[in-house]
Amino acid sequence: MMTDNNQILWEPSQAALEKANLTHFARAAIKRWKLKLNTYPDFYKWSIDQPAQFWQSVWEQLGVIGVAAEPRKGVRAPVGLKAGALVDGDRLPGARWFPGMRLNFAQNLLRKHDSSEAMIFWGEDKVKRKVTWAELNNQVSRCAQGLKAAGVRQGDRVAAIMPNMPEAVIGMIATASLGAIWTSCSPDFGIQGVIDRFGQVEPKVLFAPDGFYYNGKVIDLLDKVSEIVTRLPSVREAVIVPYISASPNVDGVPRALTWPEFTAPYKAGPVEYNMLPFEQPLLILYSSGTTGVPKCIVHSAGGVLLKHLTEHQLHCDVRPGDRLFYSTNCGWMMWNWLVTGLASGATLILYDGSPFLRRGSILWDMAQSEKITHFGTSAKYIDALAKIRFRPRETHELNRLRVVLSTGSPLAPESFDYVYQAIKQDVMLGSISGGTDICGCFVLGNPVLPVRRGECAGNALGVDVRVFDERGRPAAPGKKGELVCVKPFPSVPVGFWNDDDGAKFHAAYFDAYPNVWRHGDYVERTPSGGLIIHGRSDAVLNPGGVRIGTGEIYRHVESLDEVTESLVIAQDWPPGRRGDVRVVLFVRLRDGLTLDSALIEKIKQQIRVHTTAQHAPAKVIQVSDIPRTRSGKLVELAVRDVVHNLPVKNIGALANPEALELFRNLPELRAA
Repeated sequence: MMTDNNQILWEPSQAALEKANLTHFARAAIKRWKLKLNTYPDFYKWSIDQPAQFWQSVWEQLGVIGVAAEPRKGVRAPVGLKAGALVDGDRLPGARWFPGMRLNFAQNLLRKHDSSEAMIFWGEDKVKRKVTWAELNNQVSRCAQGLKAAGVRQGDRVAAIMPNMPEAVIGMIATASLGAIWTSCSPDFGIQGVIDRFGQVEPKVLFAPDGFYYNGKVIDLLDKVSEIVTRLPSVREAVIVPYISASPNVDGVPRALTWPEFTAPYKAGPVEYNMLPFEQPLLILYSSGTTGVPKCIVHSAGGVLLKHLTEHQLHCDVRPGDRLFYSTNCGWMMWNWLVTGLASGATLILYDGSPFLRRGSILWDMAQSEKITHFGTSAKYIDALAKIRFRPRETHELNRLRVVLSTGSPLAPESFDYVYQAIKQDVMLGSISGGTDICGCFVLGNPVLPVRRGECAGNALGVDVRVFDERGRPAAPGKKGELVCVKPFPSVPVGFWNDDDGAKFHAAYFDAYPNVWRHGDYVERTPSGGLIIHGRSDAVLNPGGVRIGTGEIYRHVESLDEVTESLVIAQDWPPGRRGDVRVVLFVRLRDGLTLDSALIEKIKQQIRVHTTAQHAPAKVIQVSDIPRTRSGKLVELAVRDVVHNLPVKNIGALANPEALELFRNLPELRAA
C-alpha cells in the first residue's frame, strides 16, 4: 500500500547540498571520468553501470590507505590501482575487487594520533570515559602485542562477549592489525548461544567483561564466562575486562587474566600493520539462528571498509569531527558499522545498557551532553518513544544533531511524523535496511534527496538493487516483490565458515535466481525511486492466495494507543491441511488493558480500513510478551513453529526465549 502521497518531510537546503560530501564526491568523479551527468539518478546509474570506475573513485577520493601488491616470483607486478578495481565483474558470487592492492583495515581506522576524542563511552549512568586518538593508538598497539604473544596469527579468530565499550573497539582493531578475524556477541547471550557461535570458529583468545549494567541492575558474568571458556578448548587466554569492579577476581575462570595484566608487559609504539589482500577475512558475523545453528558469515576487510566508507560519508554525510552514535550491542552488525566510523574521522559515541533508562531520556541526555551529530537507533525505539509521548525537542538541546538513522525493522510512516514533530525538524531522517549478510545497507538515506514519509530514500550507491515479482521479473513501481541485487558489490561475503565447497552459501542467497543475490526482504519500489520494506519474504502471509507483508499489518495495528507491539503469523487452517491458512494476530497491550470483543473489532477495522479485507486477522489474541532476537527483530517463524507444534531449532538466538511458551497450545487456535 503506497504511503500518503509521497509526502516530503525534509529537503536539503542549497547550502546543505553544496556542503554535502556526496556533492563533492560526485563532482570529482564526473571530472575524473569525464562524465556527462546532471542529475542524481544519472549519477547512481553510472555507479552501477561502471562499478570499476565508481569503486576506484571511492578508493581514491575517500582516502583508502593501501599499497601495491608484492609480485610473486616470475609474475609481473601490478602497479597499484592500474591493476584494475574489478575482475570477473559478471560473476555473483565470484567477482574480485582490487587484486593489485594490499591494505589493512586497522590502519584505515587509526588515521589520527592527536589529543582529540576518538571515543566517548557511557555505561548507563554508572560509567563515563573518554579515549583520545593518541590513547586509542597506544592501547591498540599494546593489545596487538598481547594477542601476538598469545599466539594469534593471520587468519586466527579472536572472540569477544563484550559490552559496547572502548575495550571492545580496541580489541577489534588490534585483531585486524594482525590480519586475524574478529567475532563478537553481547554479554546477555546465553551460554549455549555463545557456544553455538564461537564453538564453530574456535577462537584462540576470548575477551569478556566481569559483568555489565542493564536497567540500573548490576549483572555479574564471571561464572558464565568460566563455563564458556571451559567449553571452548581452543581458547588459550581469556582476557577479563574490569567494568563493574576495578579489580575483578578471575581465579575461577580457566586460563584467565585481566585486561591490565594482558597489556601491561608491552610498551606502546607504532602499530604494526599486516598488509593483506582485499578479500582477507576481517569479521565473522552470525545469522539469527532461529531456524538452526547460526550460519557463520565471513566478511572481507576491503569489502567492509569500502562499503562503510560510502555509507558513512556519502549517504550519512559523516565528516571529520562529527559525533557518530548508534544504539547497538556487540552482537549486531551495526556495532561493526559504528566502529568503522573512525575511518571517516568521526568520534564514536558508545552506549551500553538499556535505552529506556530514565523513561527513555538517557540517550537524549547523552546526545545533548556529547553533542551528537548522527543519532542511530531502531524503529522499535522510535515507536516506543512515540507511545509514551516523549518529546526530546522540548527537553533537550539538540543543535548539533543533523542526521537521525533507523533500522532493525521497517520504520512506519507515523514514526517519520514523530521524528519531525517530536525530535527535530531540520534533520535528515534515514531509514536504512540491509543486514548481517552484507555487513551494510542495500537501501538507505541520502543527503541530496528529500525525505519522503514512510520510505527509504533509495538504493545504496554502487549496488544494483531491484524488485522481482513472483516470476523473477522486474516489478513495476507500487508492486511488491523480492529485494534482489543483480550485480557484484564489494561487501558480498567471502562465504560461510566451514563451507568449503560453498554449497550452503550458494543455497542461502543464489538458489532462487542464477547470478542474482536474493536478500529475503519483501519490498515495494515507489514512483519517486524510494523503497518501502514490508517485512521478511519468508514471513509473508498468503491467505486465499493474496501475498501480505507483515509490516503492513504492524504499521496500522501499532498506531493504536492500546497496542504496544504485535506479531502476526499464518496458521494452517483447517488443521492438517497444508496450503490453506488463516491470519492470526498476537498483541501486547498497554499495562492494565485486557483484550475484549470491542477492542478486537477495533483492531480488525483498523486493518480493513487502511489495507484490505484479506489483511484482517481471523483471530486476535492477547499475549504478555513477544519473542525477539537479541538485535530486536521479530521471530514470526519461531512463533509459527510453536503454534504448529514444531521444534524451534535454536532458541539461544532469542533475547527472551521464555516468551515462546505463551504461544503453545492456545485454546483460541483450536477453535474456528
